[in-house]
Amino acid sequence: MDTGFFNSDIFAWVILPILIFLSRICDVSIGTIRLIFVSKGFKIIAPLLGFFEVIIWLVAVSQIMKHLDNIVCYIAYGGGFAMGNYVGMYLEEKLSIGNVIIRIISKVEDSQLIKHLKENNFGLTILDAEGAQQKVKIIFSVIKREDVNRIVSVINEINPHAFYTIEEVKTVNEGVFRPGQKKLLNAFSFINKKGK
Repeated sequence: MDTGFFNSDIFAWVILPILIFLSRICDVSIGTIRLIFVSKGFKIIAPLLGFFEVIIWLVAVSQIMKHLDNIVCYIAYGGGFAMGNYVGMYLEEKLSIGNVIIRIISKVEDSQLIKHLKENNFGLTILDAEGAQQKVKIIFSVIKREDVNRIVSVINEINPHAFYTIEEVKTVNEGVFRPGQKKLLNAFSFINKKGK
């Protein structure tokens, strides 16, 4: 087999750095997604992703070690790591895996917001509470992450001065869910139970 191309300057200074850059994007992106699956308790998917993450990383590092005199490989390695973080966060945002709890604290009677959320099949728990200066309403809802932007835009439209927080939820049981949401939750819990 002719290895002349692999020993050429074009391979060493152009092709190899590009391959290292791309492999780092892949392994760091997979690592970001793997951490999300670990935090959500996916005991089968997370180790599988970890396997591929480490294999890709080993290939990239082995090429760096073979070409210690090539500064472009170092730059490609660092650039791939940085871009991999960005791509991983972008993918995580697009996947919208899991559920969150949104807590809305409103100083005014929020019947319009409550009505809108109920009409759109969001399960709500509403409490009367005492704020620092006046009585407030606290609205709780467990929703899919993909619905967060939709609810936040509704809050900002109906009551732009409402205070709200959003937190990750690891496990959900029972409750009122939008059509299809409970089915999705059950599918993910089945995957988790298989991994126990």
